[in-house]
Amino acid sequence: MIKTAAILAFNALAHEHRLKVFRMLIRKGPVGMSAGDIARRLGVPPSSLSFHLGQLERAGLIKSWRDQRRIIYATDIDGTRRILTFLTEDCCNGHPEICGGLVTGNGTFTEA
Repeated sequence: MIKTAAILAFNALAHEHRLKVFRMLIRKGPVGMSAGDIARRLGVPPSSLSFHLGQLERAGLIKSWRDQRRIIYATDIDGTRRILTFLTEDCCNGHPEICGGLVTGNGTFTEA
């Protein structure tokens, strides 16, 4: 991952509503949630939420698709994995076991 992409991702997460959305979608997994459900659960107006979802999507942290009349949002697992890999690629001076199972010896993440 190049630094500009990482900065874009960090900038997207550096807002209370976007961080809440991202954490909510991480918990939901690949099934995701509709924009309306996200707005209701966070108590954010749909117009504001649309802006925040766009920021997260442009940063490669979430993805969306249409399901009839609804737009569903879910975590982009590959994009999230790229940012986590970028953060930990030099972890522990070549001793990933110190990271407590966060990364394996080949730099990939262990499954929870």
